[in-house]
Formats: sequence, structure tokens, C-alpha cells
Amino acid sequence: MTPPADAPVVAALGSPESAGQVVRLAAREAAGHRRPLRLLHAFNWSAALEAPSVTGPRARAEELLEQAAAAAGEAEPAVPVSGEIVEGAPVAALVRRSESAFLVVIGDGGMSRCGACIPADAPAVQLAARAGCPVLVVRPEPPPQGPVLVGVDGSASSRTALAFAFGCAARRSARLLAVRVVEPPPEDRNVLGTARAELAEVVARCGRRHPEVSTECHVVVGDPGAVMVEQSRSAQLTVVAARGDEPLRGMLGAVSQSLLYHSPAPVIVVRGLVSTAPGGA
Repeated sequence: MTPPADAPVVAALGSPESAGQVVRLAAREAAGHRRPLRLLHAFNWSAALEAPSVTGPRARAEELLEQAAAAAGEAEPAVPVSGEIVEGAPVAALVRRSESAFLVVIGDGGMSRCGACIPADAPAVQLAARAGCPVLVVRPEPPPQGPVLVGVDGSASSRTALAFAFGCAARRSARLLAVRVVEPPPEDRNVLGTARAELAEVVARCGRRHPEVSTECHVVVGDPGAVMVEQSRSAQLTVVAARGDEPLRGMLGAVSQSLLYHSPAPVIVVRGLVSTAPGGA
């Protein structure tokens, strides 16, 4: 579904410690796409009722919203900023807002530092699986000034992710690195040759809208999730389709899950047909 021209970038405000980085990247995305920024904080009334005073948690939520709006204005003064505090669970509230949003931005909740543990109930993972628009998961540390990385497996959904990644690279004046992973063993050398030719063709075709973006194509033999995580260590942003065969919402593919859990880079999970107008990317 193509989002309306005024669909906002929505920034999910969690803890004060992570909100700053989320807001700055969300403001940058809003500016790049020429869209308004909407700050959202989900207010849990059940928890508030257990507090000595309901006004205390509510006041803290309002203070967080004010601080986030100020940070957004400082980062991107030209971006229109609005905010809201909603009642309910954060993920459910964000999924609802994603239906009318261009992009939702959320912190990773410490996933990239979890090591071998798999936090299946992590809000960022739940949101990426259920959202109606692309989701940008922000890491605690700023990424290096490397390329924009995108995984391309030949599916229609990965081509959508590739188109989105080209726009991201253009706005950042960054190189685009497209990676296709062939699982071992590639006993037939023609498999690798065919994969390289197909990748080069789809990248060239998709890149016609962004001739200013330099591209690099890699075909790598290995486990797709592990390869993409390793490639992402030198990327400033990683873009991936939610799942190659684009199932009903609520599901993520193995590669998108691996990147969400283990990549140190910010990750944009793309689902469905995405129009990048009016920002031209």
C-alpha cells in the first residue's frame, strides 16, 4: 500500500536514555523524506494507577515528550513536529499508528548486546513483524560512515527493499552495497555465476532512478543470516525485507530476525509496497 503524501515518520519514545538517539534519527529520516515527525509515547495507565500519584507518571511522560520535541527541533529545525501520549501497550499503539505512517522508528531495547540470548518478546521485533509500514530499529551507538547495505535474494519483497535502500543511500550520499547469499554447498559453479548476473541486473535496473549512487554487488557463500550480520558491521544502515516470500503480518524471516538481534547497525525492515514520494527516494 502506498502511504499518503502527509504520512508522518513516527518516533517511539521509550526510556529517556534511548529516546535521544531515536529522535535524532527519526528527525533525520523525516527531513530526508520531507515528511512531518510525530513523537509517540505509550502511557500505561495500569502501572500509573499503582503509583502513589497518577499525575507523577503522567508528568514524566509529558516531560519526556517536551524534551524529545526540543531535540527534534535542534536536529532538524525545518521538520514539523507533533507529539502525543496514548493509553495502552507500546507495541499495540505503534502498530495502530503504523497503518497511517510512512516509517516507524524505535530503539532496539538492548538487543544488539544480548549475545546468544534471543529476546523473542522484544518490542522492536514485535513491531517489525506486525507493522503496516517500514520500521527503523535504532542502536545505542552511532554507526560508522560506511555503505548502505541491502540483502537481495531474488524475491519481489527484496526488490522492494532494494528500491528503499537506494533512496536511503541517495539521501546519505553513501555507497550502496547489495549482497546476495548462496547457501553451501554451491557444487555447480554456474550457480554463483547466475547469482552474480541476476544481482547485477536487478541492481542496475533499480538504480536507474538514482544514477548518483555508486553501487557494489557481492555474492557470498554461507549462512544468510550470519553473512548479513557480518557485512553489517561496517555499514551505516542495513535494509532488509521482512521475509522473502512476504507472508501475512506477524512473521519475520530468519535473515531479518538475525539482523534485528545481532547487527550493530541500524536496521530498516521493509514490508510490502513502499512509495518514497514526496522525498524523491
